[in-house]
Amino acid sequence: MSTARIIDVTYVAVPATAAQLPETIKLTALEALWLPIPVLQHVLLYDGAAGLPPFDSVIRSLRSSLAATLASYAPLAGKLVHLKDTGDVAIACSASDGVKFVAAESDADARRLAGDEVHDIQTFQQLVPELDMSRLPTSVLAVQATRLHGGLAIGVTVHHGVADGRSLWMFVESWAAACRGESPGGATATPCFDRSVIKFPDGEEVARSILRKGSPNLPDVAMIVGEERTRLTRRTFTVDAHHLERLKQRIVGVGEAHGTPLRRPPSSFVAVVAMAWTFLTRCKISAADDGEVFLIFLADIRQRLDPPVDPGYFGTCLAACVARLPARDLHGAAALAAAASAVQEEIRKMAEDPLASWDFLSLVMEGKIPLDRMMNVSGSPGFRPYDVGDFGWGKPGRTEPITMNNDGQMALVRAGDGRGVQVSISLLQKPHMDAFTSQFLQLQSLE
Repeated sequence: MSTARIIDVTYVAVPATAAQLPETIKLTALEALWLPIPVLQHVLLYDGAAGLPPFDSVIRSLRSSLAATLASYAPLAGKLVHLKDTGDVAIACSASDGVKFVAAESDADARRLAGDEVHDIQTFQQLVPELDMSRLPTSVLAVQATRLHGGLAIGVTVHHGVADGRSLWMFVESWAAACRGESPGGATATPCFDRSVIKFPDGEEVARSILRKGSPNLPDVAMIVGEERTRLTRRTFTVDAHHLERLKQRIVGVGEAHGTPLRRPPSSFVAVVAMAWTFLTRCKISAADDGEVFLIFLADIRQRLDPPVDPGYFGTCLAACVARLPARDLHGAAALAAAASAVQEEIRKMAEDPLASWDFLSLVMEGKIPLDRMMNVSGSPGFRPYDVGDFGWGKPGRTEPITMNNDGQMALVRAGDGRGVQVSISLLQKPHMDAFTSQFLQLQSLE
């Protein structure tokens, strides 16, 4: 493990030209749910072989462009606070010291970090800034730039109660555009922080109920962090465009061959998730097991709400989908088609009633979904970190989610080729990871 050393910590202020904001922005019920699991972190790695500016110049560019970006994203410089009089949790926009900006250096090799399929978890964790989110008030955003041996890392930590993956990459896209000298608002939709656009029945009271249930001792937050987190084995796989198309064809063919054709061709998301769920089940659970296995994945419901929410809505706007199958179904010859069909069915249900199962945390906490029989999926092939993460010195050579808490967690983004899917997997036992890898390589070898 390499060690990162902090060189400097500064705070980037919101420009005086920023638009006037309300004093507080109360979290919706969809956001209050994330208070106990708040940490959303990503790192982008850049190989210096392509030519990077001097590190001091990089720091100046990142700071000045962050300030310009905050003109449109000012709430990210605020604090998340507990409003004791009402029981709400809100972003206090006026309680701003600025966004924490950490400059650091590490002897870690950029090319090795970007090229290794097996993660150096401890080193990755040092490339994102720390925020103590266990007590309110807390900052909602911090960033870090780390000079590596032969390269650079940019790490972002944001509170999941104020941003989901779509929002995170919208912010990164604007920041990167500003760093390239382009208009921060020209790269993506104008961010909207107005929570009133989320039409949720009895929304404020439901949010308070969620807070009382999940965080009963506010301003202290009982954070849910997997005890085994530091012992997880993590690895990244890439399903390139060619193999992704072959996987889709295989799923369709398997369904037709066994008399269970899919209602429609699988999307990239459905195909990759079906593959991973099948492989993971085979790694961990016997074919003779009579029980069910579960898959939980999160869907962006901005465009599925009534009325639909503007694509630029900046917040957390997710609902859970829960698929279940007998374990033996994922050991059979029709496993890929069975898994894909189950995922498609949950997507269909969610589209019909996007708020039906938004409170996924209660399903887990009440034991309705046993953790040892569950795979959970975050991210999306629609997230384009390799495309949006060009700060002026080229696309990142690697991007990774840092916070993965569970045995059987999977995170997705669009791959660096712009057409495939990057899959990051965390598993507790190395033999399970070895078995998963073997199945993945075997499928990739089929033509």
